[in-house]
Amino acid sequence: MRRLGILGGSFDPIHFGHLDIARAAESALALTELLIVPSYFPPHRPQPRASSYHRFAMVALAIAGHPRWRASDLELQAAASPSFTSATLDRLRASGYAAGELFFIAGADAFADIETWKDYPAIFDRAHFAVVSRPGTAASSLRERLPAAAARMLPVSHLSVPPATTSIFLIDSPTADVSSTAIRARRASGLSIAGLVPTTVQQHIEQHGLYTNMPPDVGVDEASVDQAAGRLHGQN
Repeated sequence: MRRLGILGGSFDPIHFGHLDIARAAESALALTELLIVPSYFPPHRPQPRASSYHRFAMVALAIAGHPRWRASDLELQAAASPSFTSATLDRLRASGYAAGELFFIAGADAFADIETWKDYPAIFDRAHFAVVSRPGTAASSLRERLPAAAARMLPVSHLSVPPATTSIFLIDSPTADVSSTAIRARRASGLSIAGLVPTTVQQHIEQHGLYTNMPPDVGVDEASVDQAAGRLHGQN
């Protein structure tokens, strides 16, 4: 049975916390493929500081070497509208995936706000959800924080016998205590971000002057950035 994982987010920038979530979900769910999907216009967060080109490029760089992981421009293609998870899942269902084959992956801190997401609670019928612990928010704590959704929450061990309905699988696994907000703040203050993002992502950020107090991409030809992102897209 094929199992497609979808990890969405602004990825402004992608960091080791995101990658830890992806690894934990891939292992616990026995995923056959994992899409990392940068959002164009996140409805619940401020607009990203880096362009969609840079964020896609950083995702592609970060996941190099993971044969089952793929950077996806699914939400970037729908740039005229907010990047609602329900719409993304609808597009994947329309491409031939059944709800039981889709696993939308989220950190426990983000999932704690699920009641504010578009199409809640009907969104739970579109796919399985897989929630991975984040520092300060254990996945197992969500039963108490979200009592209305608790009946759908299962330990990941229940996947050995596929449930009859879409469920929320809780994955308690350690993930790096790092955030995109903290990375941007360090860059703005002139501090190093070594160890917070993959080396290739750090080099991309520094090469293009991202997240500094100066306007982003000073001296960078946007056409060349677009072409580079296109080449990376073709490789992933």
